[in-house]
Amino acid sequence: MAVVGIHASHEQIDPSDLLVAVQLAEQAGFTGGMCSDHFSPWSSRQGHSGFAWAWLGAALQATSLPFGVVNAPGQRYHPAIVAQAIATLATMFEGRLWVALGSGEASNEHITGAPWPRKDLRNARLRECVAIIRALLAGEEVTHDGLVTVDRAKVWTLPTTQPQLIGPAISVETAGWVADWADGLVTIAQPHDKLRKMIDAYRAAGGKGPIACQVHLSYAATDEQALSVAHDQWRSNVFPPPICWDLDTAEAFDTVAEKVRPEDMAASVQISADLGWHADRLHQLIDLGFDEIYLHHVGQQQGEFIEAFGEHVLPELPVTARG
Repeated sequence: MAVVGIHASHEQIDPSDLLVAVQLAEQAGFTGGMCSDHFSPWSSRQGHSGFAWAWLGAALQATSLPFGVVNAPGQRYHPAIVAQAIATLATMFEGRLWVALGSGEASNEHITGAPWPRKDLRNARLRECVAIIRALLAGEEVTHDGLVTVDRAKVWTLPTTQPQLIGPAISVETAGWVADWADGLVTIAQPHDKLRKMIDAYRAAGGKGPIACQVHLSYAATDEQALSVAHDQWRSNVFPPPICWDLDTAEAFDTVAEKVRPEDMAASVQISADLGWHADRLHQLIDLGFDEIYLHHVGQQQGEFIEAFGEHVLPELPVTARG
C-alpha cells in the first residue's frame, strides 16, 4: 500500500487555484499532498511564486490531507524562522506536516544578495540548519556560530508530535549522505536502476522512515497535447545539476531552454494520454519500494488530470493514507 498524493507547484499556478486543486484531489481519492517553495519560477511562462508557508495553512485547513513542503534553510530562510513555521503548522494540524530540507537553488536564494556558496558549503550549511531546527523543535534554546548564526533562539509554541524532516536527493551519493540526519527520503522519478541504487544507499547508511518519489507527468486527451503542455511548461527543467542549482533567474532558464526539443521531454516527464500506461508506470515505482508517490501534472490546468487520475488511475493502485 502506498500514499498517492498530488504535488502543488507554486511556481506554475496561482495559489487560489492550487487550493481548489488540492481540494478536488482529496475528493478524487488522492491521499496526500506536497508543494514546492519557490521565490522565482523556472520559466517566465510559468509565471508564479506563491508563498508556500502561507498557502500551507490554508491547504491544511481546507482539506484533511497530510502535506509536505520542500524548503532550503540557511540563506533566504533563517533556520530559526523555519523551525517556528514548522512548529506552528504542526501544532495546528497535528501529525499532518512533513518538511524536506535541501541545500537550495540560486534562482530562489540569490535575492538576499549574499554570495551563492559552492555545493560542499551548501551541504555543510544545511547540516547545521537541520541540527538547529531539530534542537528548536525539541524546545531547546539555541545559540550557534558557524555557516549560520543563531543568538539565543527558542520556539515557544511546540507540537506534541514532531514532524518528519525528510532528506531530498537526486543522486545515489546524496541519498546515502542524508541518511545520517533524515526521517525519510524523497527523490524524483528517474531510471529504475538508479532509483534502486538510491534506495539501497539510503537504507545501507542507516536511513529510516518513508521513501517518497515525486513524478513529473503530463496528461491530456491526446499524446500530442500532452507533449505540447510538457514542452511549454517544463522544458526549462530538463537540465541536471549544476545547471539547475546555479542559474539565478527565470530568464536565464528560458535562454538555456531555447534549443530543447519536444522529443527531449520524455527523459524528464512521463508523457501520455494513456491512463493505463500512467498507472503501470506508477505501479512500477510502488513495486520498487516507494511508500509515497506525489504526482505533478506539469500543466497549469489541473482539473482534467485530477478527475481522470481519480477515476481511472488511483483505482488501479494500492492506495492508502499516510501513516
